Amino acid sequence: MSGPRGEASGGAIAMRRAAVAVVVFVVLAAALFWLDPADLYLWVKALHVIAVIAWMAGMLYLPRLFVYHADVPVGSPQSETFKVMERRLLRAIVNPAMIVSWVLGLWLAWSGFGLMGGWLHVKIVLVLALSAVHGYLSRAVRLFADDRNSHPARHWRIVNEVPTVLMIGIVILVVVKPF
Repeated sequence: MSGPRGEASGGAIAMRRAAVAVVVFVVLAAALFWLDPADLYLWVKALHVIAVIAWMAGMLYLPRLFVYHADVPVGSPQSETFKVMERRLLRAIVNPAMIVSWVLGLWLAWSGFGLMGGWLHVKIVLVLALSAVHGYLSRAVRLFADDRNSHPARHWRIVNEVPTVLMIGIVILVVVKPF
């Protein structure tokens, strides 16, 4: 569909699909607990990893979109396309994936480790930092949508590396548990 009306209905469809996916995810998680609580930890861990992968995919792709968006003229058809892509990515994938990652991650930390362990505390700090970057990118989506981006493409290229560095630290802490 084209034009403002078609774009809005396409966005509404994408949002409905995202909402359905989240509901299905929650129902499956509840069913897993009800059917076999002995294996719940492993299922929650698997779902957590899936949510983290989706979150990271969005966190790596969103600043890349900003790199290209910053280089096109304000009000151009390309700029308007980037606005739609950025908004949909944030609302339909990145935000829900972050929420699911946090909820399941805290449950895993509590049930598996009693929220204890130096490595876990540092990991939580790094995940808080990743969440702060998420907030920064969310604000940038709003600024781009209002044609108020003040950063050049180079800035977004640098920002694009921050989630990668945080992810590397988080994965090392989870796998190696160095302290």
